[in-house]
Amino acid sequence: MHDAPPSLPATEAEPLSHGLKQRHLTMLGLGGVIGAGLFVGSGAGIALAGPGIVISYLLAGALAMLVMRMLGEMSAAMPASGAFSVHAERALGRWAGFSVGWLYWFLLVVVLAVEATGAATIAHGWVPGVPQWTWVLVFMVVFTVANLAAVKNFGEFEFWFAALKVGAIVLFLLLGTLAILGVLPDTDPVGLSNLTGQGGFLPSGWAGVVSGVLAVVFAFGGLEVVTIAAAESKDPARAVGRAVRSAVWRILLFYVGSMLVIVTVLPWTAMKPGQSPYVAVLDAIGVPGAAQIMNIVVFVALLSALNANLYGSSRMVFSLAERGEAPAGLLKVSEGGVPRRAVFASVAFGFVSVLLNLKWPDTVFLYMLNAVGAVLLFVWGLVAVSQLRLRRRIEREAPEKLTLKMWCFPWLTWVALAGIAAVLVLMLGDDGARPQVLWSAAATAAVLLVAWLRELRDLRASRA
Repeated sequence: MHDAPPSLPATEAEPLSHGLKQRHLTMLGLGGVIGAGLFVGSGAGIALAGPGIVISYLLAGALAMLVMRMLGEMSAAMPASGAFSVHAERALGRWAGFSVGWLYWFLLVVVLAVEATGAATIAHGWVPGVPQWTWVLVFMVVFTVANLAAVKNFGEFEFWFAALKVGAIVLFLLLGTLAILGVLPDTDPVGLSNLTGQGGFLPSGWAGVVSGVLAVVFAFGGLEVVTIAAAESKDPARAVGRAVRSAVWRILLFYVGSMLVIVTVLPWTAMKPGQSPYVAVLDAIGVPGAAQIMNIVVFVALLSALNANLYGSSRMVFSLAERGEAPAGLLKVSEGGVPRRAVFASVAFGFVSVLLNLKWPDTVFLYMLNAVGAVLLFVWGLVAVSQLRLRRRIEREAPEKLTLKMWCFPWLTWVALAGIAAVLVLMLGDDGARPQVLWSAAATAAVLLVAWLRELRDLRASRA
């Protein structure tokens, strides 16, 4: 595998549309990581760590913030539709760009199946007469059409989806704070009894906090899409910088703030497995129809993630095709600047994943899901390594492009790498998470093998 190029290549104009506005990117940055993992999955973390889940989210959120800042720095300096795949190629060589691009594409199209199936399950509960597979088909068709049209349609969908999610969390934080203060009707001040009772703030000790980190860290996946989308805005460098700056602290506030409200209002032992802790809090403070309200929010969150993943996967495979790492036929762009063949390729594999999820959720699809379970951490690791290499090169060759800088470089980049490695090691020690690491490592090894064989072929061709 050849070394990274000695100098930065000139940034080329993307052939894609530039229809995304600043408000689209800003809201995508805010809402991109707010999904069903927060609204429903956070209950599993609370069961493991108790009130200590606040620290778990703080640690996982800090790691995600560091990764997002690194992504923002590189994307502001070198905006591209392939984002971190392009950065990895420029920093480490073609093998890295090829590997991280295809791994991330595979991650998105597999997770897409989970989101489509989850949204269909909720819709089937509302309208039992319509089979679940019909809802899946409807969602896939609707969002395929939206992604085949002008990119501003994707931006509008995500803007309003994200606005609803952000609005729901803000309202939840407001109601929860009022309940804690005893301002709401028929409520008394809660105080700190739920934080200090039932075994104290760390009922399971620091081991519980660590287990909580493993349970919640993947809920922060999705922040990467804003750096992919930035390439389709009118001023990519400025747009991604503003989106990252506005999102990074607010995301942490939403996650950590929500958890603090939940474990303050209710005893952590009152959380029931499978029940959204948000529903439990809203029920406790007397909000009528809390379960249905949260069902709607989770439904929107799933559709939002489905839409964003379809967009992100199509742009990633298009970027791979631009660099000769995917079939050239995927490069065809519509008059409106949409890579339609890349969209069809992504939705086709995504739809296959959905069918596998519906038919064999506990066998074939489970293996696929395990194969991407830890890929996000591998991607984040390559983001950090790429930033370490590119930052020095940008400072030397084009310092004016560093409009958004990583904090305390290089120390916090190394801290992020250490954090990612620590999470992977802890997952290996956890019986439930270990299969994800092993299957994901196998998938990564397979992609790296293909990348190495391609490099070997090109090397032989150049010598011939």
